[in-house]
Amino acid sequence: MDRPCCAYPRTNQLCGDDQRCERGGLPLAPLRRWLQALVRAVTAITLLALSFGAVLAQDPRPNILLIVADDAGIADIGSFGSEIRTPNIDELASAGVRFTHFGVSATCSPSRSMLLSGTDSHLAGLGNMAEFTAPNQKGKPGYEGYLSERVAPVSALLKEAGYQTYMAGKWHMGEEPEHWPAARGFTRDLTLIPGGGSHFDDMWGAKGERQLYTQNGKVLEALRPGFHSSEDYTAAIIGNIEENRSDGKPFFAYLALQAPHDPFQLPDDWLDKYKGRYDQGYDATRAARIARMKTLGIIPASATVFPQLPNVPTWANLSDEERRQSARKMELYAAIVEHMDANIGKLTAYLKAKNIYDNTLIIFLSDNGPEGNTMKMDAPWDNSNFDNWGKRGTFIQYGAAWAQASAGPYRMFKGFLSEGGIRNPLIIAGHGVTGSGRISNAVTHIMDVPATILKAANVSHPKTYEGKDVAPLQGKSLQPILDKSRETVRGPSDWLGWELFGNRAIREGNWKLLWLCKPYGPGKWQLYDLKADPAEMNDVADEYPKVTNRLVGHWRDYADKNNVIMPSISPICGKSEESAPEQ
Repeated sequence: MDRPCCAYPRTNQLCGDDQRCERGGLPLAPLRRWLQALVRAVTAITLLALSFGAVLAQDPRPNILLIVADDAGIADIGSFGSEIRTPNIDELASAGVRFTHFGVSATCSPSRSMLLSGTDSHLAGLGNMAEFTAPNQKGKPGYEGYLSERVAPVSALLKEAGYQTYMAGKWHMGEEPEHWPAARGFTRDLTLIPGGGSHFDDMWGAKGERQLYTQNGKVLEALRPGFHSSEDYTAAIIGNIEENRSDGKPFFAYLALQAPHDPFQLPDDWLDKYKGRYDQGYDATRAARIARMKTLGIIPASATVFPQLPNVPTWANLSDEERRQSARKMELYAAIVEHMDANIGKLTAYLKAKNIYDNTLIIFLSDNGPEGNTMKMDAPWDNSNFDNWGKRGTFIQYGAAWAQASAGPYRMFKGFLSEGGIRNPLIIAGHGVTGSGRISNAVTHIMDVPATILKAANVSHPKTYEGKDVAPLQGKSLQPILDKSRETVRGPSDWLGWELFGNRAIREGNWKLLWLCKPYGPGKWQLYDLKADPAEMNDVADEYPKVTNRLVGHWRDYADKNNVIMPSISPICGKSEESAPEQ
């Protein structure tokens, strides 16, 4: 068939044998070949651009890993002065920042409500632990016993902002389905819903009752045979990250470990890791820890030390059998701390192996001071055979003397608003952290953690959430400390407040105003200079009446702002005639 053979023909030339184009016309056959090559090149460039675009589509925001230890004291971590081996947590400390004035609540659920909400526990629904809500607090806003709808959980905000959100571990912020992790922003979970229990697969609670577990928002009828809390919670987080690693989304992973909360239970090959290590006793162990804390710069060389509690005998005054049993309890506690650390190491090793580590902000903390209170354990728990301690079915606790060693130089332990109950380890490392091995003495608080997370993720905290007004953030982002642009995020007139079980405290800079009920305190306000006296040994309220009065005024503001209701009865202070905060 005749066809045009020239482009731009000046005449209607048709192709024929050896036909040549005249007057500037171009042969079409070579032109077609050139156009086809051009199309192929453009297609290749387009595909390359699309591929490059996919790379660019990878969300540049950092992953966030939040690790919480349950009941670990500030002196239980190697990089804070402990003899317990915690190399993986210590590696985070070497790479990042240790905070030495990090404040939490004195018990689990109030701390956790602030950790996820960024606001005070009395606004977040855990103004008291649900287990101890006083009659005059029941039904009142802020005392619901679960993470309130009046707060916007950081997990939910990150999920809406495009993050994958994972949780594994202890929840303790509501036992009804509408309050479970799956309802508060977590896309994947493996969760112990109540506040504690066995570390093994028997699912026992403290009284032998069956505990509630969920997985991805559904009731989990049985745990894996061979389950151990630290191992399986860590494996769940690793599995969640790996499952969605190629989706281009950053993740927020909340690893809320049960360890080292009692009972101290371990796999068999961990039971004798510290055999004989604590035969020297709690007095010597505590003294050695305090000395290391001074050497490391965790506390000043001149720091005061709270004396051993008056109802605790010295180690030398114990019988041989009492020393044997007491040392064994501490051996198991140390082992469960190291076992926890080993599993944290599995997680950080995974992040490194998958080239995720450098783009992950890692936060490690403990929720409250060490547990010094003990309770009598009934069936099915059986501690009668010394050789079985630490195994399935045993419930080992270590008591006040060892808890005081876990708290270092500080006063008291879990449940109390003295420093031993509320000053805990905080380490932040990874993405956005400048410098390594740093120690910050800035006054910080658990409410600062969600503020820091939201800042790192470039997510704003809303005024309303799901159609409801929500409490604003009270915490402050620690990013200026992490990037070394500032040494502190609080000014000299900023203050923080606490109330739990009827005890109360205010901190402003180095000043701390503390009320401890009798017999643990005088039942009146005391003032301490924490810089000179971190052990709260020397009450200077009479020497500084203006400071005392100013901080009492802060207490009134705190109680009013956060709807504090003083309990009519509490597990520490007993019955109270007070119906309002101390004036």
